[in-house]
Amino acid sequence: MLEDRLKQEIQSAYSQFLTRRGLKARSAQKQMIAEVARTLGGIKFDEQGKRLGETHIAAIEAGTGTGKTIAYLLAALPIARARGLTLLVSTATVALQEQLINKDLPELMQHTEWPIRYTLAKGRGRYLCLSKVEQLLEQQQAFGQMALYEDELAERLDETTLERYRDWMESYASGRWDGDRDRLQGVVSDEDWKPLTSDHMQCSNRRCLNYSVCPFYRAREQAEEADLIVANHDLVLADLSLGGGAILPEPAKTLYIFDEGHHLADKAAAHFSYSLRLGSSIKMLASMEKKLRQFADSFSSSQLATLVEQLQLPTSDLILALEQWSEQVHLLSFEEETGRIPRHRFIKGRQPENWLPLANEVRALASRMENLLEQLTGLLKEAMEGQQAEIPRVHAEAFYPQLGVYWSRIQQMNWLAESYARIDAENVSPTARWVLQHEANAALPDYECCSSPVSVAQTFREHLWSVCFGALITSATLTALGQFTRLSVSLGLPIESRFLQLQSPFDYQTAASLEIPSMQTEPSQPDAHTDEVASYLQTHLPQMPAALVLFSSWRQMLRVLDQLDESVKNRILAQGALSKMEILQQHRQRIDEGLASIIFGLASFAEGVDLPGRYLTEVVITKLPFSVPDDPVDATMAEWIEARGGNPFIEWTIPAASVRLTQAVGRLLRTEQDRGRVVILDRRLLTRRYGRQLLNALPPFQALY
Repeated sequence: MLEDRLKQEIQSAYSQFLTRRGLKARSAQKQMIAEVARTLGGIKFDEQGKRLGETHIAAIEAGTGTGKTIAYLLAALPIARARGLTLLVSTATVALQEQLINKDLPELMQHTEWPIRYTLAKGRGRYLCLSKVEQLLEQQQAFGQMALYEDELAERLDETTLERYRDWMESYASGRWDGDRDRLQGVVSDEDWKPLTSDHMQCSNRRCLNYSVCPFYRAREQAEEADLIVANHDLVLADLSLGGGAILPEPAKTLYIFDEGHHLADKAAAHFSYSLRLGSSIKMLASMEKKLRQFADSFSSSQLATLVEQLQLPTSDLILALEQWSEQVHLLSFEEETGRIPRHRFIKGRQPENWLPLANEVRALASRMENLLEQLTGLLKEAMEGQQAEIPRVHAEAFYPQLGVYWSRIQQMNWLAESYARIDAENVSPTARWVLQHEANAALPDYECCSSPVSVAQTFREHLWSVCFGALITSATLTALGQFTRLSVSLGLPIESRFLQLQSPFDYQTAASLEIPSMQTEPSQPDAHTDEVASYLQTHLPQMPAALVLFSSWRQMLRVLDQLDESVKNRILAQGALSKMEILQQHRQRIDEGLASIIFGLASFAEGVDLPGRYLTEVVITKLPFSVPDDPVDATMAEWIEARGGNPFIEWTIPAASVRLTQAVGRLLRTEQDRGRVVILDRRLLTRRYGRQLLNALPPFQALY
């Protein structure tokens, strides 16, 4: 039970926050503060601080305008401090992270006078690796003169790029920059950044000469001292996959808040998905074997020579096994569709039985190579610590990251092969498996074998819910068709978890309307429906000052664009031509200049777009956002539901569409002052039985249909 002292602290802080900001209490915000406090403050624990029971998780859907961020911070921070825990807020988007760090937390500190120590946690890939930059610059300086690795020298970088790298290093050395990619001015391309950063397989940690001044480890030190850490879902999942506590605080000593929690299941599925390009892997293994021999031949270390020699046989065997696998894949039939990579999906995720021994052999060989590479890595670590006189430290440091890349690639082979080497149990959700056919110069195409779990419920149960102290999952869109069932099942939440749905304070009836125009066609007639959508937009877009038009496919969007007059096209910013950020910036600029502006976008524009007031007055949805029928994961899930006697359309497809549709219409009203309308060009909302379910789950707009 929440102690009276904590209740008083939370209530007092909320009153002070409202008074100093000149705000009135919102009913939904008060309810959210109370529910977060009851759940997280009511967690029972023993004398050692270990959690007891399964009543430690809450899921709260807080409609737009609730003020959920301030609500969960006000309720959770005092509880975390009283229990000696770290509060970890995880988001799905950079925009919300920046809002928390730059606006919400400073504002909370200012108006409550709480001395909060907080920091933003990111993966290694967002930070400069000083050792890699130093090696790269030295390599470029000695280009063409270095005999040891002459076959692996990258092409000489242009002087502009080199000067940029030197400037970054100087900025870091002078203290003007902290090594965080996101704090650099201007846009930094992945191509420019990738050579300058590292991952946990390439990083030598404390053995690195730059460890004491490493940007990543400096940030880690700040995180260890923080009361509150802001992270993202990917980083939390990466930490959990490493056992928890490797990158972030231990789950047992952490209160988690997953904001934008509707992304959590999809992020986890992507995190535990694997792929293996057979042809590319064969080339990588051949190159690895050659480079390891070159490295070993350069020194007199018998240990090094022995390990490299022991790697040769499993490497050759693995190349042969992958070649045989590629030949087996070549016998499959591939579905071809314009604009899509040819694909073969295995029904119910069941791979051919004659693949099992081959996949198992690849798994065993990759596992054997992992063990040897681990030993080789250990040898290089000893050299970096001065314990291997035969291998100079400078050469060990230079080769260590390359060895980490090999180890990581072979680890990925192991994981993918393990997925193909087993048959899924009948009583658990299956793994979706499919193969992509890429073009290649060789006699055979380069085939990519893929796998993905259709459900991550068990993963969350084992690695998060069972070990964390407590957790809150929140978003403006957590329910599907007004129920938490889909969220609970997909995330494997404990049966004792608490659920609360809070309505937005917006007056939807007055502020916005929902229109479903009379259409002669339905999306089941794709060409005719697309033509009618184009005709509607040609007529109505000229009267829309600020619109967002959402499409369900590239094909439909491009066909509609082709049919519009130039006078209308000139107003349109279409996804694909520019980045999402650039499109939104140009849209705002046009509106500020008094010009009309229309955004054409796909699913990525249906959420995370915040265009308040005059920046957005119409949202047009061309088609209900049902998942693509042939998506490998969705198709495998549908087959599994059907095999259990269920109806996949009712149980899976409609709830998923409900979440997406609610997200899409949520782009319209961002503040209580906003006004506008939503237009849906899909009559199935009125002609199909499920249409009423979807409509009932939407905010209570004024109905014009």
